Amino acid sequence: MRSVCVVGLGLIGGSVLRAAAAAGHVTWGATASEDDARAAARDGYDVVDLAAALERAVVQDALVVVAVPLPAVENVLRALPEGVRLTDVVSVKGPVADLVARVAPHARYVGGHPMAGTSRSGWDAGRADLFRDAAWVVTAEDGTDLDVLSDVVGLALAAGAHVVPTTAAEHDAAVARISHLPHVLAAVLASVGADGGPLALALAAGSFGDGTRVAGSRPELVLAMCEGNRAALLDAVDDALGRLGAARGSLASTGGLAKTVEAGHAARLELERRPDLTDTTVDLTSPGALRALRDLGSRGGRVVALNGSTALARTP
Repeated sequence: MRSVCVVGLGLIGGSVLRAAAAAGHVTWGATASEDDARAAARDGYDVVDLAAALERAVVQDALVVVAVPLPAVENVLRALPEGVRLTDVVSVKGPVADLVARVAPHARYVGGHPMAGTSRSGWDAGRADLFRDAAWVVTAEDGTDLDVLSDVVGLALAAGAHVVPTTAAEHDAAVARISHLPHVLAAVLASVGADGGPLALALAAGSFGDGTRVAGSRPELVLAMCEGNRAALLDAVDDALGRLGAARGSLASTGGLAKTVEAGHAARLELERRPDLTDTTVDLTSPGALRALRDLGSRGGRVVALNGSTALARTP
């Protein structure tokens, strides 16, 4: 079982370290946050400085997991040794891949992004089961190192997640709609509600709380995530504005909102629908393995286990 070095021990990185250790991996971590370093060491985890962590990663041929906000990724990449096995858990993939290509082209990189989290942050917010039953994106670009891809898939599965293979561009377009746009809309909704004054906030109940939950996240983390995916998020915002504009026009002209509400209701039911899944396999040693993985992900499929060089998957 490959050793795992996690750089960044906040909510996600701290949870990766805990999950990897619980699954039996040899683990250690590094963080620029003195508070997170003390808290992790207090809980019995091996925390060292960045240089020592990366030196150990070379000696043990470990998988290095970059778990810092996007603005801090470049500094970590500049410290990477030659040929290190590398993944990340940053919420955008295109900008990270571009940074790796520019700053650390010697790294054996496969992108990752676990789709789990809370509005809290820091080591104390993390937990070993954060990723259980969650989707964990793994990028399967042409030319990807299949040995490292297997490491990343194995780490995600060990953490209790299922793996969704895709490309960086397709990932960023998708998360703009289901992760980054919700943060923007939650911020707007929270502001509109607060502008209603004390009475509005006194009456706020479940729908307002649910709709604004992620607005409680640390603003600097939300900004790094959303601004780092600017182009894809602009497309999603334009789509949302078009739908809001249509709803406003209908409300103003006829007093009706049926089209907007019914479309949203149908979309929510589709989210909750559990389609029948078919078992399939992908031979990771085959020439078409990366294409097969991408096709699997684009259909809403997921890898649920590894058996040697064979990925066991389920697809609608």
